[in-house]
Amino acid sequence: MKIAIIVSTKDPAGMNINQRLLESRKFKETEENFDGHAVYSYLCARLYTTDTDSINCEDIDKRIAEDFDADIFIFATKHKSAAGIKSLSVHSPGNWSKAEHGGKDRRLCIAPASYLKFALLKLDETNQQKNLGFEVIQECTHHGPYLEKPCMFIEIGSDESAWQDKRAGEAIAETLLHMIESEQKGKIPKCRAVFGIGGLHHTPEISKVVRRTEYAAGHTCPKYMLEHLDEGMIRQALEKTAEKVELVVLDWKGLKENKQKVLDLLKKLGLGYKQSTKMY
Repeated sequence: MKIAIIVSTKDPAGMNINQRLLESRKFKETEENFDGHAVYSYLCARLYTTDTDSINCEDIDKRIAEDFDADIFIFATKHKSAAGIKSLSVHSPGNWSKAEHGGKDRRLCIAPASYLKFALLKLDETNQQKNLGFEVIQECTHHGPYLEKPCMFIEIGSDESAWQDKRAGEAIAETLLHMIESEQKGKIPKCRAVFGIGGLHHTPEISKVVRRTEYAAGHTCPKYMLEHLDEGMIRQALEKTAEKVELVVLDWKGLKENKQKVLDLLKKLGLGYKQSTKMY
């Protein structure tokens, strides 16, 4: 598997992570150039810098494929929230409804569930080792860009001080290096995948399933997007997961008034499901 890591000059967290990766002295400058910036290489990965906001990097997979046919794209970026909670997070991009922040209306990207889980668990470990005190989360599927190759985001949240925190940048950089080195050795395990439905943006219940069972979550549709969930979007969530989705996991309390709607959809599609709390 070839890995392309993308950072944006418009993103302070991305630049923080980029600096920490280069300080590792493992990435070496190539003769290539992308958006006027040097391209760096380490084992099966290349590091690209762009002047475009990450969420607006539409079809960057096709642009990069001209020189490097990557199998997975990882955007190293900031996460922003009004709560300002310090966090390290992962998620896949896609829009359940209108594309208000990049991507395409009602289009999901291919979620690399095994990579998301691998990164989440490594972030847990690094956060603890460094005694950062950050919240480590796997978020629901949201925002752009739209790519046709498997892709994911790995982020520092949630305000300016956290984005520029050197230790947080090191935590993400170490996680990325661990992913690259593990992929080079063929040691990123292929997980059984699930599709999560319901709950909060930071998917606390679905994340418990990821952490406590053999399953990995690709896409998750949060409760605030359930009004847009229909047969087509459910099929897309299953099809747009790199691994075969074996099960739908429901954050039962997090379905709120949409419980019957979701059950009817799953029954119509003939899909098996379990409540998250019955899996761990």
